[in-house]
Amino acid sequence: MVNTIKKETLLAVVAEWLEQGEIPSLVPRDRHAIEPEDLSRILAIVGPRRAGKTYFMYQLIQSLVQGGRYSKKDILFLDFEDYRLSGFTGNDMDELLAAFHQLAGRYPGFLFFDEVQHLPDWNRVLRTLHNRRRFKVVVSGSNSSLLGSDIATELRGRYEDILMLPFSFREYLRYRGVSFTPASLHTAARGSIVAAFDNYIRHGGFPEVVTARNEADRRKLLQSYYKTTFYRDILERHNIKARYVLDALMSGFVENYSSVFSITRFEKHLKNNGLPGSKRTIANYLHYLREAFFVVATDKFSFSPRHRTMNPKKVYLTDTGFAALGRSFAENRGRILENIVAIELFRRETEFYYFKNKNECDFIVKQGTRPTHAIQVCWELAERNEKRELAGIVDACRSLDISSGVILTYDREEEREVDGLKVSILPVWKWLLADNIPGLSNHRNTSEKG
Repeated sequence: MVNTIKKETLLAVVAEWLEQGEIPSLVPRDRHAIEPEDLSRILAIVGPRRAGKTYFMYQLIQSLVQGGRYSKKDILFLDFEDYRLSGFTGNDMDELLAAFHQLAGRYPGFLFFDEVQHLPDWNRVLRTLHNRRRFKVVVSGSNSSLLGSDIATELRGRYEDILMLPFSFREYLRYRGVSFTPASLHTAARGSIVAAFDNYIRHGGFPEVVTARNEADRRKLLQSYYKTTFYRDILERHNIKARYVLDALMSGFVENYSSVFSITRFEKHLKNNGLPGSKRTIANYLHYLREAFFVVATDKFSFSPRHRTMNPKKVYLTDTGFAALGRSFAENRGRILENIVAIELFRRETEFYYFKNKNECDFIVKQGTRPTHAIQVCWELAERNEKRELAGIVDACRSLDISSGVILTYDREEEREVDGLKVSILPVWKWLLADNIPGLSNHRNTSEKG
């Protein structure tokens, strides 16, 4: 009887996809020029919830059905967050494919599995499907364990991944219909770009938040993402016992992003408030928050891996929209700019650190074994902070043998020479739109304008 119910459920799920599933209107994403029919390995689209992973899968499906090369009868799309698939395991996969064959008259050539981390032993299932050499497999997931750096050995050589974050500023401009060229950045047209940037840094890049009608709707969406991360991605997934520690961590990061986080100090903070929480528990929960893409953390720069792990980390929100759930924008505008830069470095899969010696520098970019660029971020360069910001970037460049540095601000642009060191001062928005960002590996095609 159980198998009959399961089969009927699978038939219903497949039938809905074949008969009712509609491909929504899409905002094309910047990088990722991918032809699904050319895939030789499993493709994983990985990133935070609501960042657009499912829509990117639809974008790939649309590329298959356009021009009549393939139809939906060649494609199976499955959402593993569908409550009807609760209890689905790898042992049910053949039954699922049989249900598709029964309804479509043939087996699918393309498998699209959304939120695949909910499938028990998903890496073994994917390996088995790939080994059959009958399917092109595309999956998505909201957990960093699906990234290639953390993937199981059994999938090595069969697997590649794409990091999908909320809209970049370039993608945000495309959605808003704001076009630009390198020349227009120097004309009055820059006014519309700066206005869009003002909204972008306040609201972030989550697609649904970007399309929301008003501030109240945006806040509700961000609160729902926050709660889903708290309850579903961490509390339930990891069977969290010390819920108050997780709550304190998440709310603390919303208030104090772009800041150095010390596990020892946080442990003392909990004890001062009469709350138990060991360093191991705090470290584990921080790992879970990174795994769920709620925060990005970077180490203090050192050539010694051991020294890097021993020092406190600097923590950033994966989307600045979450900052709106904390303090007012005016209080945090410099840290929001720094967070924007950190997200872009992370988006481009760049290896980066913070620098702290006699002075401090926000970002050190490392390529291979060598640090290549120093980046400092502040809202403005003024009499009260100019000496400190310049000292930080000069100290970093001199200590690490870096030939030039960049200071990113809200709107200032000039070239400086400080103690024989070339320092470029640029607006953050212009840095985000540059075709070639100094010191960064360009992992995506940024030649497209608008």
